[in-house]
Amino acid sequence: MHRFLEKIASSKLDGTYINLLNQIEKAPLIILDDFGLHPLDGVTRLALLQILEDRYGKKSTMITSQLPVGKWYEYIGESTIADPIMDRLTELSHRIELQGESLRKKK
Repeated sequence: MHRFLEKIASSKLDGTYINLLNQIEKAPLIILDDFGLHPLDGVTRLALLQILEDRYGKKSTMITSQLPVGKWYEYIGESTIADPIMDRLTELSHRIELQGESLRKKK
């Protein structure tokens, strides 16, 4: 997620934003790992909404997060954008919640 946020910001600055969105739209699968760890600004919220809209019902998007899904709306912020983002994230989704100890812990 951190690299995604950086890529969105830099593409807005260097004029490659539309190309980036088109590239992401074509990918058969995108994975946004660690969703909820870094704050979303207005540009990133809009980019996320556009990406999810472009891919909705056509391509796969996987999101991993330690933040409970119930807190995603609050994390996204700005309700006029959070509503459609959450709609696209949850409408055709499969949700898997893992329980137990971290697999990264050494034995």
